[in-house]
Amino acid sequence: MYIHAMLTKVFQSGNSQAVRIPVDFRLDGDTVEIMRAENGDLILRPVIDKGEAFLDLFSGFDESFIQALEDRDMTPPQDRDPL
Repeated sequence: MYIHAMLTKVFQSGNSQAVRIPVDFRLDGDTVEIMRAENGDLILRPVIDKGEAFLDLFSGFDESFIQALEDRDMTPPQDRDPL
């Protein structure tokens, strides 16, 4: 199941093999995870900084949402009868 494919060259880099990744397949970041599928395919995927990804989750919230959270935290807890 490939959406887009193209040929590229494999070359030696010291004692390792390397692959030139064409611009259409450029990866963000400088670290990738490499896996070999049962059928022999190699799969590369960028490693995402989990802390940065977590903070990115909050980038879409506007100031009114953040203010509502802060106001909610200032409300004292309700008095309830003990169980």
